[in-house]
Amino acid sequence: MHRRNLLTYAGASLLAPAFAFAADLASGCVEAIRGQLAALPDGPVLLNSYLVNTGPDATNFDMTQANAAYVYDNALAGLLLLAAGHRDEAQRLADALALAQSHDRYYSDARLRNAYQAGAMAPPAKLPGWWDTTANHWVEDPYQAGSQTGPIAWAMLLWSALGMKSPADDAADFLDDRLRAPTGYYGGFYGFEPHPLKLLWQSTEQNTDLAVAFTKLTRTEDAAHAKAFVAAMLDQNASPIFATGTTPDGATNHLAAADAGIWPYLAGLATPAAALAAITALQRGPGIGFSGASQSIWLEGTAFAALALQQMQNPLAATFTATLAQNISPEGYVYATIAPQLSTGLTTGPSLQKNLPEQPFNYFRRPALSATAWTGLAALGVNPLA
Repeated sequence: MHRRNLLTYAGASLLAPAFAFAADLASGCVEAIRGQLAALPDGPVLLNSYLVNTGPDATNFDMTQANAAYVYDNALAGLLLLAAGHRDEAQRLADALALAQSHDRYYSDARLRNAYQAGAMAPPAKLPGWWDTTANHWVEDPYQAGSQTGPIAWAMLLWSALGMKSPADDAADFLDDRLRAPTGYYGGFYGFEPHPLKLLWQSTEQNTDLAVAFTKLTRTEDAAHAKAFVAAMLDQNASPIFATGTTPDGATNHLAAADAGIWPYLAGLATPAAALAAITALQRGPGIGFSGASQSIWLEGTAFAALALQQMQNPLAATFTATLAQNISPEGYVYATIAPQLSTGLTTGPSLQKNLPEQPFNYFRRPALSATAWTGLAALGVNPLA
């Protein structure tokens, strides 16, 4: 045990915080997620990614996210439930994702959409959306209807952890058939069937996800193909920070981002120095921002940064974990941000309408499933990318 009783071992190689509130923090996150699950019907279900505002305080963000269950968030929540010993509840989420994969309203190629309607999953899988009272019709979001490589990889990680090899391999086949680039994998698809836009940018974070998911499936060549892209994104000329990825024309996007900078270390693809350089560059007081464009703290990133710092036996993990514990919503979820709004420096995707600009991708201070799941994993000292 660390002489200051700040850190203690969890398993053979991971570290978990020894603070008095660590067990309570982990338990609180797990029980908050279990509580949301218990409120849903029996069987396969997906959880709302955000607990949104309703009534006069609702914003456009609340309207568009009110019934959205993102694949990444739900897969991450499933991995936390599994780590906490709640296999049956993790299975409900995994089964819902498998049902969505095999019962898409249009596709039959084993892809997953980025999001589905929260609640009970039944065929055909319904996509989130909202009623536009001005235009008097149902509206869906092109990002939510699309399919990006990273979220699919996280579903593969959950399926692999539960021994669900068939849907995981089917998803891997889709990725390799449709999104394999000369090095690594492209971003995915954006927009609606039958002709969504293929995203030709590449992401360090998403290729990290794929490297781990393919490895879990013993798809050695595919994993190596993703790893090669990640390795190429490490900037060796300055501090060793990973670039976010590449633009559609192949140019390197040098924006420093939390997941691109820290996840390769958690995945065993980078040194502690690379992750620490990213944390240092993105630190905003007792936490980190999403990217260099963020002026305040992103709590999801602060959680996985805390996990990385634990593995390094760096006492800054204590500061970050305390920040997470101070930002619990009344529902028990961790908020997405500390500030009311946080810029990521990215957009939600290309504009699909002439003269309509790309929309900025921002986070808002709402109780968030992904931030809660990462906080629970960090408090348990469990690395889902190991």
